[in-house]
Amino acid sequence: MSSEGLSLRRVSGTLNRLGQKLEAINAQFDELDGAAKVLAERLEEHRQLLAKQCDHDEVWSSLLEDRFTSFETNLFFSYVIETLRCCHSQVVRKLPDLVSGLPTLASVLRRKIKNRRVDVAWESTLEELGLGGRDAKALCAFFVARGYEAEYYQAGQREKYSEDVEMLIRKVVRNHVLRDSLLRAVQVVEKGKAGDISTNPVEAEEKKPAISIRQQVCGAQD
Repeated sequence: MSSEGLSLRRVSGTLNRLGQKLEAINAQFDELDGAAKVLAERLEEHRQLLAKQCDHDEVWSSLLEDRFTSFETNLFFSYVIETLRCCHSQVVRKLPDLVSGLPTLASVLRRKIKNRRVDVAWESTLEELGLGGRDAKALCAFFVARGYEAEYYQAGQREKYSEDVEMLIRKVVRNHVLRDSLLRAVQVVEKGKAGDISTNPVEAEEKKPAISIRQQVCGAQD
């Protein structure tokens, strides 16, 4: 065999070995990327949980610190109680066979933790009304914190204030979560469903596309 043939065989063998090493390295990168994505998802879930808890704590702090007039408390409470009643009635309507076990909204909130059907009915009700879980928590917090001192206004009593109540909420409610939830409650009662409230939302950070570990190390595109 000529020296040229031997040289080509050596080069080919070397290239094959390099190719195998590159495949092994790529497999390791893929494994690291997968682990990084799982970790990122878990961290994001934890961040969202902490953010929700922080929002809920701020709602309670606001309710304990803010001083509403008797009129404001009564008016807001009336819309809160009407919205919570609506949520309860919608859930019960979806679960006629469980009516006797769901006499109050509190019973719905307790049972939805362990009963999948109740949980699905609750979530679909909130969606249909244009509400979220954060809204429900904020409205329940208002009911607990201020309900004992509030007087319920009938629809006839609220009618003359219905055009100005949203402006009043925007003016006197400082906490943005509670403010948005009260505005949605007004829309549920007056219009049947909450719409876009547009109340100075906190600007969300611009999300950048995730960069894989291979891109970070090699600077190459996947």
